[in-house]
Amino acid sequence: MILAGDIGGTKTRLAFFDVSTDRLRMVEEARYSSREYASLDEIALRFLKEHRLEARYACFGVAGPVRHGVCRATNLAWTIDAAQLAKKMGIETVLVINDLEATAYAIGELEDTEYAVLQPGAPDAEGNRGVIAAGTGLGEAGMYWDGERHRPFACEGGHSDFSPRNAPEAELLFDLRAQFGHAAWERVLSGPGLFHIYTCLRDHGIAQESADVARAISKGDPAPTISQAALANRCPLCVATLDMFVSLYGAEAGNLALKLMATGGIYIGGGIAARILPKMRDGTFVKAFSDKGRLSDILEQIPIKVILNEKAALIGAAQCARLHGAQ
Repeated sequence: MILAGDIGGTKTRLAFFDVSTDRLRMVEEARYSSREYASLDEIALRFLKEHRLEARYACFGVAGPVRHGVCRATNLAWTIDAAQLAKKMGIETVLVINDLEATAYAIGELEDTEYAVLQPGAPDAEGNRGVIAAGTGLGEAGMYWDGERHRPFACEGGHSDFSPRNAPEAELLFDLRAQFGHAAWERVLSGPGLFHIYTCLRDHGIAQESADVARAISKGDPAPTISQAALANRCPLCVATLDMFVSLYGAEAGNLALKLMATGGIYIGGGIAARILPKMRDGTFVKAFSDKGRLSDILEQIPIKVILNEKAALIGAAQCARLHGAQ
């Protein structure tokens, strides 16, 4: 039995997986609101007490940089220590990895029906792969092709410098710098980032705000309100916001593909892409992805897929633990 976790700024998922067969089989699962707990230790011990199963190996995918088995979560006031968790839970081996690295481990475990294809790419596409996911923050990871299999590795590309391509995006850059000092891609490509784009376009008079949407935003989470209004074509400002968001998403995914030479494919995870799938499919993302000047022809040959299974990082963490246990 393996214990796996997907630890995000908004929610934490834990699950036991049976690994007695060739395919991972989820046995028990629970979801917790991350901000309602002081630490992952607290959630993990509660989960073990509630389900009373034993695991020899555990792996937790965490949204944040991991160094020597320790992660200070980016969007949570948590420090997650693999050795400390192993001791408290009484588990032989505990791994802590980046959550996008965990998602990368899931790629080979998902069925074809668990992907939406945005660009088929070349029929014989092979080589390195990239994973990018906008949610509470922006995660990125790579999958190095060693000639036999893909080997996932983490990076923190979501915190690299945001780069505008036109005048409205330049206004967004200046606004973000004024507000945060450093303007990272995560400030744009995330749930909060969607609202940053919205306020920039509104404040600079680029698009008109709907009174109904403004009232809805004042009462709750802006990101779902904006995306739903945009998909329903109910607010010009929301339509313009989502269009810029998806175009920037495509541009940064293309940047990642070039940096990794990800000719084997780009995989899009996170909660946002699946929820705005009609917009992701309308050509805006793919056009921005491939708009790379002299290397556009390479980008046009790269497969692009949206991961539809919201538990991909959890499955990937279990796969990582299984591979580690087999060594």
